[in-house]
Amino acid sequence: MSGGRPRSGECHASPEREQSGQQLALRVGCPDGPSDSRHGTNGARRFTPCKVAQDGRDEGGVDEVLEASCGTNANPIAFHIDTGEVEALEIDRGRGRSVRGSVDRRTAGKYNGMRAGNEGNRVVKRERPVVLRDHLRISFVVPWLHSTDGGGTGIATDDPGGLGTFRGMSTLLVRHAQVLATMDDGGTEIIDGGLFAVDGFIKEVGPTATLPETADEVVDLSGHVVLPGLINTHHHFYQTLTRAVPGAQDAGLFDWLRTLYPIWARMTPDDVRISTELALSELALSGCTTSSDHQYLWPNGSRLDDQIEGAAAVGIRFHAARGSMSLGESDGGLPPDSVVEDEETILLDTQRVIEAFHDPEPGSMIRVVVAPCSPFSVTPELMRSSADLARQYNVHLHTHVAETHDEEQFCIETFGRRPVELMEDLGWVGDDVWYAHGIYINDDEILRLATSETGVAHCPSSNMRLASGIAPVRRYLAAGVRLGLGVDGSASNDGSHLLAEARQAMLLARLAAAPSIEGGRLLTAREALRIATRGSAAVLGRDDVGSLEPGKAADFIAISLDRLEYAGALHDPVAAVLFVAPTGVDDSFVQGRPVVRSRELVDVDLPRLIAKQNTAAERLLVG
Repeated sequence: MSGGRPRSGECHASPEREQSGQQLALRVGCPDGPSDSRHGTNGARRFTPCKVAQDGRDEGGVDEVLEASCGTNANPIAFHIDTGEVEALEIDRGRGRSVRGSVDRRTAGKYNGMRAGNEGNRVVKRERPVVLRDHLRISFVVPWLHSTDGGGTGIATDDPGGLGTFRGMSTLLVRHAQVLATMDDGGTEIIDGGLFAVDGFIKEVGPTATLPETADEVVDLSGHVVLPGLINTHHHFYQTLTRAVPGAQDAGLFDWLRTLYPIWARMTPDDVRISTELALSELALSGCTTSSDHQYLWPNGSRLDDQIEGAAAVGIRFHAARGSMSLGESDGGLPPDSVVEDEETILLDTQRVIEAFHDPEPGSMIRVVVAPCSPFSVTPELMRSSADLARQYNVHLHTHVAETHDEEQFCIETFGRRPVELMEDLGWVGDDVWYAHGIYINDDEILRLATSETGVAHCPSSNMRLASGIAPVRRYLAAGVRLGLGVDGSASNDGSHLLAEARQAMLLARLAAAPSIEGGRLLTAREALRIATRGSAAVLGRDDVGSLEPGKAADFIAISLDRLEYAGALHDPVAAVLFVAPTGVDDSFVQGRPVVRSRELVDVDLPRLIAKQNTAAERLLVG
């Protein structure tokens, strides 16, 4: 690494080294100016280029190293790499934190899921943003290298990071878990279990004695229960800014919305970034490794880009649902006109964010979802156009359906159809669609959802908090409906604890089994955990997460059984995770990278974030 730390605002790169043969071009720069969608195609920051460092000719697949530094005390480095071909590379941020990278050969290239606008050059793509404050060192495993030119745009976020290193593929060994629950088709649970992962993907799962003896990183989880990472299929991150608002505490859904819409209308882009980081932090500490979010109002210039930026620091997978509302008060809707958009703008911006951020590859960290708020907050024409757009780009669709009895009756009276019939007419059924809530769905509709493979996000705490009703969870499962778990918005929950939500799902389904309600068998703890893992993965359309099996991403959580809460509950550690009062996780890994270690977030300054959130929340409520 280069010696000394550059002064703020200076850009540095390692001296150019010319060699014969093919070459690699690296451009590094300091961000210059605010994020601007008019620059390039993706809202990237403009940057002042550093010198180009070149290092070429690799005939034997040996690592090639480039170094560059950029002193930006207040801003992160923006770096951009054009290569002819890179087989594999990885970022190591120190303390075992690493990020796998690859080359996108299908499009002009992406970085952090954002199109770089570089007119066809090959660009290194990473699935997790890592921001480097001072230095960048890159090692490539390459069959050959060649130089490229053409303009490109660096991508930056506001999260201060540490030193980083690109290197070759890495290995991870997890061993000696007291029990490892795979959530595979057979429900395999392994005593003294572990897994071995290469480059963030699981290669082996089994008893510790059957696994390799060493790896680049070895994690001993003696005395822990290990589970696949939990997956959240419905949320509204921005609502963490309005938890327990007095006027909305005891209201049903529509009065609750009328109370909060004027407050949400005051949100700024910074509020969106802060609340996204905070919600994902809370989710990560509760065992979530993949989360969807459904933000459907974008006041005061806020955009989905702000969520992507806010999500960068936490390190869990993010399905960003670009929500929308087009029917304001003047059109008979609930929201103020100030928070609705015209439908042409909605479709154009939705297309923009799909092209800028969506990554369909296995192990991807960012995917985009097309998500009008509900079939009653936009026109039928927008619902149909949104479905067409999503299918044009092969992305998923999400909206609220059948959350309340009032909504069910409104649907029948206004459209002459029950909720699922209406969604069928709008083209909103299929294995690329999932609904939030689905409480007021009858048996015939349940069978239709199962036949079409349409998914449902079950949100028990919110449904209880707003007295909306009890979703037919056991009937969904019996019929084969794809069913996932969601914490819903933090103004109707009012938390983002996904493990606690899995317990709530188990308990609420058991309440529905009371003889005075529906009767029937009790939902088990393992069934509830399967909903939160395999079920949620299926709802989001992901076959690379949700279970611990060879070929799947190394997304897992570990909970220490040496806690007060588990004393006397070690007869069945897997069930104990839900039957006892849920706690946070001790460790969480995403793509083989630590996100939580020893109950603390690896990459988030939580006290700073909490202070910023509270300041923003106070400002919104005061007005």
